[in-house]
Amino acid sequence: MPNTEYLKIPRERVGVLIGPHGKTKETIEKASETSIVVDSEGGSIAISPHEDAEDPLAVWKARYIVKAIGRGFNPEIAIKLMDDEVMLEIINLPDYVGKSKKAILRQKGRIIGKDGKTRDIITEMTGTYVSIYGKTVAIIGEMEHLQVAKEAVEMILDGARHKTVYSFLERKKQEMKLREIKMGPPI
Repeated sequence: MPNTEYLKIPRERVGVLIGPHGKTKETIEKASETSIVVDSEGGSIAISPHEDAEDPLAVWKARYIVKAIGRGFNPEIAIKLMDDEVMLEIINLPDYVGKSKKAILRQKGRIIGKDGKTRDIITEMTGTYVSIYGKTVAIIGEMEHLQVAKEAVEMILDGARHKTVYSFLERKKQEMKLREIKMGPPI
């Protein structure tokens, strides 16, 4: 079928995508005007547009929602990707630290922080959602906020001290707040 997108998600995330009695999958299909076919055994997904879908990006949006669920986000957060302003960024940890399981584990621990403190600070300061799952760090948010959160994660991956990252986030939060005041509320 033309315009059909195919992707794979981890098998252990298939149940989250489908949801109780298929409700989550149904909600995504309704919101995105698509049909989603799930192969529960292999984690393969096929997403096709409804014939009467009005949004030309419907399949693309549904793909990112499914991808976000596959990267550890709960469906309520992933569905925010239906908004044109909200995007998904996935950082592949082996690209930064190599394939060593020990190095990946250490960096995941640094990004999460003690009792989740670092992830919570990144989330609060940028207004984004952060999921650390498998060998990836995924971020959902509006473009400018997402870029700041990504930069903070990359700083940690590059070995920056947490204090330095927190100062960076504080500065960026102030800059974004000032810009919003100058520009006024969105129309």
